[in-house]
Amino acid sequence: MNKPTKKDENILINNRINTRFIRIVGDIHPTQEISKEEAISIADKEDKDLILMSISSNGVGICKIEDYQKFIYEKKKKEKEQKKAQKQNQSELKEIRMTPNIDDHDFNFKLNHAKNFLSNGDKVLVSVFFKGREINYQEQGKIVLLKFADELSEVGKAENMPKLEGKRMQMTIKPIKK
Repeated sequence: MNKPTKKDENILINNRINTRFIRIVGDIHPTQEISKEEAISIADKEDKDLILMSISSNGVGICKIEDYQKFIYEKKKKEKEQKKAQKQNQSELKEIRMTPNIDDHDFNFKLNHAKNFLSNGDKVLVSVFFKGREINYQEQGKIVLLKFADELSEVGKAENMPKLEGKRMQMTIKPIKK
């Protein structure tokens, strides 16, 4: 028989189960209520552990007869797969910063980065920063953002129009689902 590690202390096995009656579930054993001692002796005969899965509303412990180490391994494997699937479903927000009088080469360089981000399924936050007196030329910043969104129209769609917040004008572009 195995002992739970400190990390898995919340999983009750064998004599740690504190219910009087137990229902064993699984393919091999018939589903019936038996005493805890009987269930432990059945698990001992099979050289496995009695693992508490849940407690029913009438206080009967629902248990599985399985090797504890194998149970922990499969549980961790399942958690890892769920975490991986959850991570794949999340999209990040990537930011690209520009100035209102950006050069063509710099514009194209940032445009290629945005295309890569959008093709990976990430959203892109495009910002134009106004330094000093550049704030008087907000229309130029708006033109840069709209041109950027237009160039990305095949891989992304603008979620909102450019809006000014303090000394920065920004807009969000989301990827187009294919």
